[in-house]
Amino acid sequence: MKPITEYKDYRLYMRDFYEEKKRTSYFSWREFAKITGYSSSAYLKLVCDGKTRLKRDGAERVAKAMGLSGFRVEYFCLMVDYCDSADARSREQIFSQMCALMEANGVRVLGAEAIDYYKSWINPTVRELAPMMPGAKPSEIAKMCVPEVTVGEVRNALTLLVKAGLLKSMPDGSYVQTDKGLTGDPVLISGAMKMMQKQVSQLAADALDSVPAKERDISGFTFGINEKTFGRLVDEIKLFRERVKEIVSDDEGCDRVYRLNLQLFPLSEKQEKKNGNQ
Repeated sequence: MKPITEYKDYRLYMRDFYEEKKRTSYFSWREFAKITGYSSSAYLKLVCDGKTRLKRDGAERVAKAMGLSGFRVEYFCLMVDYCDSADARSREQIFSQMCALMEANGVRVLGAEAIDYYKSWINPTVRELAPMMPGAKPSEIAKMCVPEVTVGEVRNALTLLVKAGLLKSMPDGSYVQTDKGLTGDPVLISGAMKMMQKQVSQLAADALDSVPAKERDISGFTFGINEKTFGRLVDEIKLFRERVKEIVSDDEGCDRVYRLNLQLFPLSEKQEKKNGNQ
């Protein structure tokens, strides 16, 4: 069975524990409930099936019944809070506590780099810019960013990118990109990506004043459509994004970093159809 710190879902950990115990000895949900002090023999199975949840005191009892001790008990309890929180911001805060707990106990945090990466537009920008500037100092990279960022922010970005395996530091001080992607909790990454989307949307707005028209292309139009047409547009945008990736991958001798935003969002509430209308 994997170490608990490789889990983010407490229900999955409980089920793996149950399956492991059942495989090596006589064990049942009734026995599992008994050693944790629950009168209902089916309660923990319902928890694992997602039909109910553990309370804080119950989480501690279950953790200790599974043989956890020390910081691992607190980690399990945080997992319970993390999984059962419906709010993305709360989940992010709880995950930060989980990461801090692991780091304080010398455990490598899996997936944390993905969340940190998507929190700032600076990270993907530095990932593209650093390989274009072999041997450049962080101060030089910072001055090339639009808008200009601090040296500390570039240093932090480089440290994160190397740690996450997205950049490789070479002996001569230059950086090269790797093909590695980032994975992590979809909900947490979604929250971090929302932060980045807000940042780059503001950068696009600022570019209307700060970037010459010949160096940008910002346009749009307003239209009325139905749900079916919306779906068709979403599919077309996906195809366009894939085509852009193909064009970019064929590019040689990059000399500048660009950001392409594709935005399709409502400017009105949905109008309800009257009876008899199709």
